[in-house]
Amino acid sequence: MSTLRAVCILGPTGSGKTGAALALARALPVTVINYDSRQVYADFPIVTAQPDEQERAACPHELYGFLPTAEAMTAARFAGLARAEIGKAREQGRAPVLVGGTGLYLRALEQGLADIPPVPQEVRDWVLGRMEREGSAVLHADLAKADPPTAKRLHKNDTQRITRALEVFLGTGRPLSAWFEEQKLGQTGVELCKVGLSYTLRELEPGLKKRIGIMLERGAVDEVCRAYAATPERTAPGFSGIGCAEILEHLLDGLDLEEACALWFRNTRAYAKRQLTWFAKEQGVRWVRPEGLARLPELVRSWHSGIA
Repeated sequence: MSTLRAVCILGPTGSGKTGAALALARALPVTVINYDSRQVYADFPIVTAQPDEQERAACPHELYGFLPTAEAMTAARFAGLARAEIGKAREQGRAPVLVGGTGLYLRALEQGLADIPPVPQEVRDWVLGRMEREGSAVLHADLAKADPPTAKRLHKNDTQRITRALEVFLGTGRPLSAWFEEQKLGQTGVELCKVGLSYTLRELEPGLKKRIGIMLERGAVDEVCRAYAATPERTAPGFSGIGCAEILEHLLDGLDLEEACALWFRNTRAYAKRQLTWFAKEQGVRWVRPEGLARLPELVRSWHSGIA
């Protein structure tokens, strides 16, 4: 298997990963490839902070905004799509630059996935039925008892991953976290130059709060309202992301918008904290403070002189 080389910019939500990629694009011919599990959804360009038209005009952007709200994305499917886009970019003489914040997607691409046995359909149907009847918060509480490490890294509104984790536990008799611990690192044929944007949670907080306000000004509530009118299924995978879930509580449950925004900020902050913990354990990362981003092209060139 031939090795595909790519740059990966990682960091928590709100750390400026898109801006860093665009700064790199001003120095090198690049293709930006998304590895954020929320930014794949077509109905939510505002709520998921997808690159806007001006940003996309700077260089090719792939794997953004292509998935319907009702359709689930898996780490395995992402890995296949991303590998194809990396290959395409290299054929075009461009540096593939992965940008996002979903650590599991990155692991699937670089290391492969745990060899989990198929889950019986009757188990899947039973868990899905419970999710529809009882909601994600109840099942998240069950998951916290069955698989505490997985429950800790999942938001209570993440219906897709909560369902999957419970399916695995009930279908195999072992928690998902145990399967991941025994994961055999495979030869995926992808080699990454990982550059991490280094921030503390306290440094991120003001920007996270400001970004929510900007999203509201740009029409985040109307965006979710339109998406729900087109796909009136609250448990649809696209609605499980932070921002969508809180706005739906406002639209469907009567939660005051100000309270919904406060909840949105708290959940975003908690997510950023989980990302910081996850990426701190990532191996081989070249960490860069914001004031050192001017060195990014130099870092990339030194890693692979033929990438420019």
